Amino acid sequence: MSSIRRGLYGRLDVPSTGPTSLPIPLRGEHPAPADAPPSLGGPTATAAPAEPDLESQPEGSEAYGAEPGTIAAPGEPLSSSSPSRDASARATETQTIVHLVRHGEVHNPDGVLYGRLPGFGLSELGYSQAETVGRVLGSGHDIVSIVASPLQRAQETAAPLAERLGLPVGIDEDIIEADNRFEGNKVGGRGGALRDPQYWPILLNPLRPSWGEPYLQIAHRMIGAVYSTLDVARGHEAVLVSHQLPVYTTRRFLEGRRLWHDPRKRQCSLASVTSLVFEGTTLRDIVYSEPAGASDPSQTGA
Repeated sequence: MSSIRRGLYGRLDVPSTGPTSLPIPLRGEHPAPADAPPSLGGPTATAAPAEPDLESQPEGSEAYGAEPGTIAAPGEPLSSSSPSRDASARATETQTIVHLVRHGEVHNPDGVLYGRLPGFGLSELGYSQAETVGRVLGSGHDIVSIVASPLQRAQETAAPLAERLGLPVGIDEDIIEADNRFEGNKVGGRGGALRDPQYWPILLNPLRPSWGEPYLQIAHRMIGAVYSTLDVARGHEAVLVSHQLPVYTTRRFLEGRRLWHDPRKRQCSLASVTSLVFEGTTLRDIVYSEPAGASDPSQTGA
């Protein structure tokens, strides 16, 4: 049986974070939903250690008014992950896959945190990564919609796939990079902003965080984009090209985990694909893939 771990409040088993990536799921070929979704690390993966419970306000999907593992909003019917719904009822629901793609490597010779600054496009390697994603997602996938962040690096990452499929690239402000007060500065190392006393006051609350856009706000706007995409691409597949923190925050939100985390341990490599597999509006699985290979999650920028 697949290894599983319990969500933040122990109310629903969700996929564990495995050390490896899986093939990008194809609509119609993805396994039928299980009562407990399979581990992201594969059938032999070891469950990740449980994160400590915190006496704080709800986070993840619970704060949004839904059970972990679903994006049903308050007032909507119970999700199909509810024990009251049997497997035969779930099997009749339409499967839709929303692929959250992180952009490729950015040309950033000065090593600054570029955030939402204009003028930061893909590096030569980044263009190669974008071509790889375009080739993989453009072959055999039922993609009917491609939407990207308005930032240059996301647009350039989406372009090869759009050209291959003959689809336009939509722009959605809701999947833009997170706002950050360190924008335009080097952050760590010698001469980095973290060593400058003028920045220390904004480091007081890493749980919000105090130096940038709140994690919960990031999750809410990303979930809004996912909802919109489900409406457009129902019964098919769609791609949203975004950034490391928004993509990874969305995943933690949907898995019911606390939103604050160690950025050095994010499972969201450059040009990676985090696939959300839905039946109806119920999230049934999350599959993480690295078609262009792994990268260092602590790399400057996003």
